[in-house]
Formats: sequence, structure tokens, C-alpha cells
Amino acid sequence: MLSRCFKRSRKSKHSLFCVVRMKNIKVRNQTTPLNAALTAGYCESFMCRLKGLMFRKGIPDDWGLLLVQGSESVVNSAIHMFFVPFDLGIVWINNQHEIVDVAVAKRWIGLKSPRKPARYILEVTPARMSEFHNGDKLEFVNEKATRK
Repeated sequence: MLSRCFKRSRKSKHSLFCVVRMKNIKVRNQTTPLNAALTAGYCESFMCRLKGLMFRKGIPDDWGLLLVQGSESVVNSAIHMFFVPFDLGIVWINNQHEIVDVAVAKRWIGLKSPRKPARYILEVTPARMSEFHNGDKLEFVNEKATRK
């Protein structure tokens, strides 16, 4: 992920505004085809994963966010819903790109963690959750970097 930060205003020395270029990928379910195309932002830096979808008003049905951890873990793949004002569908995926757990995370309500270790966390709208099941195998296909 590339970022360029600059001061928000000349009066404020500490307020920074960052333009982040996030790589987008296509997500495909190899076990059961998805009803519609799904593009996801590929988020692997600590700051990107920390911010996640905080402070957004929502996300479109055809877009999600793929949080990428360094290795499989239950603890490190836990997500928080602080400052996320909408419900999310969460799909936890292991190193072999198999779904190990799915859940709906309610807005503003604490933490969610998978039952089994995961390396990838896909955050989508809850309306897409019927397309993902434990054991499904996913594929991630690269796209060009775009602004989000």
C-alpha cells in the first residue's frame, strides 16, 4: 500500500490527511460461484488493518476489505467494531484460502474472533454472507492499484 500524507491546514501542525492507494483484488468462490462480482481492498499494513472500515458511512454490496495478517492466528485475526456505524459480514480464511469461520459483526459492539486460526479477514456487507460457507475455497485475483 502506498500513502502520501500532508497537513490538513496551515494552521494545524499535527493534523495530517493521508491519501492511501490500496491494491484492489477480485474475490472468487471456487466452491460455489458468487451471485455478483466482489472487489476488495487489499489491506496488509498495520495502520490499514487498524483503521479498517472505521468512520465510513457504509460499503457497497460489490466491495469489501481483505485484511491480511502475517500468519494464521485466532488472536491476531480478531476484529473490532469500534467506530464502525454499520453491521459487517466477516469471513475468516486460512493460508490455503479455505473459509474457517463466518459471522455477522454488529455495529459498535466489541470484538469478534474466529473459532479456528485465520490469516485473511474479508469484511463485506451482511447481505453477501449467504454466499460464503465454512470449507469453501476462495481465490484472490490482483487488479491495478486504485484510490479508496
